[in-house]
Amino acid sequence: MTVLIDRPMWPAHDTLWSHLVSDSTLAELHAFADVNGIPRRSFDLDHYDVPEARYASLVAAGAVPVGNRELVLRLVASGLRVRQRDRR
Repeated sequence: MTVLIDRPMWPAHDTLWSHLVSDSTLAELHAFADVNGIPRRSFDLDHYDVPEARYASLVAAGAVPVGNRELVLRLVASGLRVRQRDRR
């Protein structure tokens, strides 16, 4: 069980954003987010959006940095991935 984070590269609201995911359960992801003060409103169906300013502290807390492709592949493999078209 691992919490993964991709590099901040997604621009919005005058900052860059990372995605924080679990490769096993949403319960693990929510627990990690809660312990690290990430508000539930940052959760978007299968991941948390976290600002660049939080990246280093989340890695220090145990999130494993990966490339965005690996993050998506591991999220899909976990069965937790929610695709864009599934959101409708």
